[in-house]
Amino acid sequence: MPDFEFKTELHLVKLLGVKARNIQELLDNLQNVPLSSVYYHTHRFLKQHHFLSPEPPNDFAYWIKNTLNLKTLSEEIASIDTVKYESLKELRSEISGIISSCLEREKEFHNCQKGDEFHFMSCQTFVMPAGKKASDLKEFYEAMKTVDISSIYFHIFEAKLRLKRNENDFQAWLGEIGEKELARKLSNLDPYNMTLENLRKQILKILAVKI
Repeated sequence: MPDFEFKTELHLVKLLGVKARNIQELLDNLQNVPLSSVYYHTHRFLKQHHFLSPEPPNDFAYWIKNTLNLKTLSEEIASIDTVKYESLKELRSEISGIISSCLEREKEFHNCQKGDEFHFMSCQTFVMPAGKKASDLKEFYEAMKTVDISSIYFHIFEAKLRLKRNENDFQAWLGEIGEKELARKLSNLDPYNMTLENLRKQILKILAVKI
């Protein structure tokens, strides 16, 4: 039976020196910055604000609403279901498409005030052990009680983009040890619609049935 090693990550944030004053510049730069920047401005924001709101917006939506006051466009971008995209390239294409459609409808937009520009950033990710391992379901359950929530985030939210598959790391391991029904139940959870602590509680509730 394979062990499960809980891991976590740290991000080294980089300022790219690229900024946008309006929607057209945002679109042009979005299509040219590295995909790590797309990740930073979507999933990073989700992680940072996951304690406060079950459905936080991404950086693009936040800037468009609060700096440019384009509420309809902001809502369209904030409503993107990032979990359904198997690659950052697809996610970038979706965001770009929404902005392009807006530009076609409205034709003209004003610049933001000086100092309020959107600054594109990216991050380099370092993966490291979280200090917990599990060799069976009971050990996994006990570790899940106390492991840092950043590790839960890593194994749930990062897994799909990292491995390019529809299951997260917890589901994959449960399947490997023959707990396919538990893996199926985890797949029914909507992690984007709850806080990380509530997600932990829901996972523990599912696992408790077999402990």
